[in-house]
Amino acid sequence: MDFYYAPTACSQAAHILLHEAGLSFRPHAVDLFQHTLKDGSAYERINPNGYVPALLLEDGMLLTENVALLDWIAHAGDGLVPDGPLGRTRHLQMLAFLSTELQKPFVRLFFTQNDEEKAWLTETLGRRFGWIATRIEGDYLFGARFSASDAFFYVMARWAAMCGIALPGPLRTLADRIEARPAVRTVLEKEGVAPLDGAA
Repeated sequence: MDFYYAPTACSQAAHILLHEAGLSFRPHAVDLFQHTLKDGSAYERINPNGYVPALLLEDGMLLTENVALLDWIAHAGDGLVPDGPLGRTRHLQMLAFLSTELQKPFVRLFFTQNDEEKAWLTETLGRRFGWIATRIEGDYLFGARFSASDAFFYVMARWAAMCGIALPGPLRTLADRIEARPAVRTVLEKEGVAPLDGAA
């Protein structure tokens, strides 16, 4: 299958999870400003929406939207979803929160030129990170096992560092623990980006 990503974008979560799951895939870096692949071809021929991530399965099915990819990869792998009768539901709840309540405000923060909006977004994001800090159930968000939510959270932690948003102590500890995982280190190297201490 073919995986389409952009370094440091939200697609980094799916990139990490593909390695965690041990799935075989062909990676393709996308220039999101030019909407092209490395060979100069138009990325919109693959994904007409023009954004990442995207996963083209061997049967020709194209999966888009980060939450959908993370859920699919987590189930294709082994042990990447929390246990229990509501394990998947709780996991989707966290993925949806990360996508709508963190990722979306971050995108606004990256591009706004309005100082008042920047201040409001920074305060809002700090509050929402604070809520996540109360949800940690063990070494990772859902206990002893790494999950897709941890991969997505890690990318948001990197974005916080880029924007100068300080994380609560438990979340910084969690981010460091995630970054120490071999799959994460592999993706950072492949995407050509610095570890979290160098993300700012």
